[in-house]
Amino acid sequence: QVQLLESGGGLVQPGGSLSLSCVASGTIFSVYTMAWYRQAPGKQRELVAGIYSNGSTKYGDSVKGRFTISRNNIKKTVSLQMNNLKPEDTATYYCNARYVGRDNWGQGTQVTVSS
Repeated sequence: QVQLLESGGGLVQPGGSLSLSCVASGTIFSVYTMAWYRQAPGKQRELVAGIYSNGSTKYGDSVKGRFTISRNNIKKTVSLQMNNLKPEDTATYYCNARYVGRDNWGQGTQVTVSS
């Protein structure tokens, strides 16, 4: 079992930047695939970005070129740098840790993009 705690959400104007962080505890962090998902009101949860144990990454089409995911296996953290934010990026962002098909979720952090 792994516990995840997100931080870094908030209110930002369109075109601005935010950085989200997720710290994990209770596990061998390096073997997990880590990801950020988001869910807006009335919509399904969607993948924002993921990073595998080997460091390779994947991104949702709507955030490619704007968001960057990274991980630090020593600190047991995964981060999401979000640039050029748009109102449609407004959602609750969730940290996810996956290993052998089992998902663990954080409690979520709200990101609101509005002028």
